[in-house]
Amino acid sequence: MIASVFGELRLRPAAAFSLAVLACVAAQAASAADCPGHPDAIGTSRTIVVDPRQYPIIGTMQYGKTLPLEDHEVVLTFDDGPLPKYSDQILDILAAHCAKATFFLVGRQANDNPEGVRKVRDAGHTVATHSQNHPTGMDRLPLDRSRQEIEQGIASVTAALADGTAPAPFLRIPGLRTNDGIEKFAASKGLQIWSADFPADDWRNVSAARVYELAIKRLEAKGKGILLLHDIQPRTVTALPRILHELKARGYRIVHVVPATPERPATPTDPQQWRLHPASEMVAISRWPKIPRFAFASTAALPAPALSDLDWRNADLRARAQRRARSVPLPLITLWPRQMTLPPNRMLAALPIPAASIFRIPESSRVTMLARGPTAPTLRATEVSAKLAGQPRRHRGAAAVRPAASMAQPPEEANGTAPKPAAPARKNGRSVHVAGLKKR
Repeated sequence: MIASVFGELRLRPAAAFSLAVLACVAAQAASAADCPGHPDAIGTSRTIVVDPRQYPIIGTMQYGKTLPLEDHEVVLTFDDGPLPKYSDQILDILAAHCAKATFFLVGRQANDNPEGVRKVRDAGHTVATHSQNHPTGMDRLPLDRSRQEIEQGIASVTAALADGTAPAPFLRIPGLRTNDGIEKFAASKGLQIWSADFPADDWRNVSAARVYELAIKRLEAKGKGILLLHDIQPRTVTALPRILHELKARGYRIVHVVPATPERPATPTDPQQWRLHPASEMVAISRWPKIPRFAFASTAALPAPALSDLDWRNADLRARAQRRARSVPLPLITLWPRQMTLPPNRMLAALPIPAASIFRIPESSRVTMLARGPTAPTLRATEVSAKLAGQPRRHRGAAAVRPAASMAQPPEEANGTAPKPAAPARKNGRSVHVAGLKKR
């Protein structure tokens, strides 16, 4: 009978979808039916049992995993209690909707209000811990101080329960300010650190309407998850009934979470269920597959063509190519120069290197300077220098330039013709005859 029913469902997908919707509606109706006197209550759809040692950290606000929830399932959590003025009202609202939640209680609050801790337990909710003094920067504290906060918080809540039982091994760090040391310590104690999947910002100075708006908006964005609220805020008391009513109107279901015990084993789950949005088998993953390590049977090299096979001077290949192109055959000419064999290095002729003395310039400036006038004899450079030494400085430059210019023999003198007399140099209206070193 069951096989025939599932066979029809495979043939009729629309009928299967309708049946699934009816099952969800029936589950909500059953949850509401368990809340007598409150027909509009959302109720608690199911309870899941988790093993803290299997998944020690959860909540996608910080980690990659969350509780194994189905689509449109919500887990309610409340921090910082108990505070009788507001915590008792939160408990009454949840009781009116027959909704179960998890309360992360502060150890100091439990010491001041032990009756409030027992009220949470007696109402069927999960009692968890939230450190002893709620330090705002627990991740910056020394690790010993963080351990003390965790252990004292558990001890205070245990003492407030007063029945010999301990709270659930669920821990939420104040402000979600955790670090690696805290997480390792919690795991060594068998504690499961809870973050959240989306908050409602009810600890901020916002209105109750804003708390409701953020809770619904962020839940719709994720589709399921752990909702973070606070049972010590008046705005939360005002917003909670509206949140629960809207959750039911949109088809969401409340899930209660309890820890595993030897008498109560963990709910069977698949690792993919602990992700907020498990990867579908129909969608390609973003990671590339690893390259396998191949085991080669042999390392024989593939045959390679010989160099002669690629010789373009092959007559057959050339003739075949010319026939295809219908071209006129040309004589075979080597386009590239033949390879030349060079003699060894010791056989190469070495060019002579000029001696260094060729480029040496003598320091003496005794250069024969010829100064010829129309009648004056040739004077040596030493005589010119001696006579210039007795002249004023303003006449030395002009007199010294003239002999240097007359060092080369004029072409007319070389041909035997008499040279023309040089034009007298003038300076300050006076003429200076350089050859005779005379002034007039």
